[in-house]
Amino acid sequence: MPAKEYRSNIPQLTGESVISEVLARYPEAAQVMMEAGMHCLGCISATYETIREACYVHGLDPAEVLEQINSALDRKD
Repeated sequence: MPAKEYRSNIPQLTGESVISEVLARYPEAAQVMMEAGMHCLGCISATYETIREACYVHGLDPAEVLEQINSALDRKD
């Protein structure tokens, strides 16, 4: 299956994106992460933990969570 293409003005987030940096730039990503089960976005780990690492800690599929976040950012006006 080909990768989904996103709007060119929003860089696609990856598993190596650090949570605190994502939230600082795209606060709307917090809702997606919270709905996925990442409820500790304000904890100290979020300052250095990547999306991939947080997904593993919370038993989530990083590819699924990234698809949801990138899709949400793609819909932002």
